[in-house]
Amino acid sequence: MPAVTVDDLTTLARLSQPGLGDQPRPVLQVTTAPHGYEGDGFPVRRAFAGIDLSLLDPFIMMDQMGEVEYAPGEPKGTPWHPHRGFETVTYMIDGVMEHQDSHGGGGKITNGDTQWMTAGSGILHIETPPEWLVQAGGLFHGIQLWVNLPSDEKMVAPKYQDIRSSEVALATSYDAGSLVRVIAGTVGPQAGPGSTHTPMALVHATVEPGARLDLPWNKDFNALVYVLNGDGTVGTTSSPVHTGQAAVLGAGDYVTVAADGAQESRSPKLDVIVVGGKPIGQAIAWAGPFVMNTKNEVLQAYEDFQKGNFGHIPG
Repeated sequence: MPAVTVDDLTTLARLSQPGLGDQPRPVLQVTTAPHGYEGDGFPVRRAFAGIDLSLLDPFIMMDQMGEVEYAPGEPKGTPWHPHRGFETVTYMIDGVMEHQDSHGGGGKITNGDTQWMTAGSGILHIETPPEWLVQAGGLFHGIQLWVNLPSDEKMVAPKYQDIRSSEVALATSYDAGSLVRVIAGTVGPQAGPGSTHTPMALVHATVEPGARLDLPWNKDFNALVYVLNGDGTVGTTSSPVHTGQAAVLGAGDYVTVAADGAQESRSPKLDVIVVGGKPIGQAIAWAGPFVMNTKNEVLQAYEDFQKGNFGHIPG
């Protein structure tokens, strides 16, 4: 799992220890992600399945894509499809993904890069592995997070942020036992490069075996921890979690994640996604690729898509 790695964590800025009076966030719920398939048939874990949308707000869903080692000829992507009313955040941990859209945009993301797409008023796009990867096979692993937009921003013009791995803000825990990658939001002294419509933070943390991470977290944000790989605990009550499980946390000043001292050889460290944001608190009407506030707005999205108002697939 390369993403961004650092040989010597002691060279990084350190997060401070929780202060006197700082409250840890309690664990409210632990769920296990079911397996499924997306696009043309690549495997995913539905990271937040079983969690009430009111606890996820401002997020809609998150998929863990892979981790899978493709044989030659096996890599798959998605066909052309529309989106309206929210943002997709695709963080590529291992492998390569190419994207193209109906507004002339496109690019490639690989080990540690993030594609932040604001679908807004409507866009068509496609995500595919490059031809050389299809022919050769290889490792594929990442996440895609859907972030809701407030009602007054659902129809903003579509845009992209292509965040390179070199731009991600890095920090370590106060004992230098964890690598903290801040993709969006502010965590301790570090601010991630992602520009968000909805106030939020997105972190990928790697915790060494036996180490503990106390992650300062905005009081106004909710907090969810999803385990990409490894075994450990969440919260000061040490609720056990493992690969493919999500923990919903309550209010507090910081998030606590600890890695078991013994990890399996295939996943020698504990890797987690920590995400949270300021709840929007608005009605959600969600149907397939459209996330709006009312049923009529969803029906209008389907009508606009069928009329070609989202743009056209390039020749």
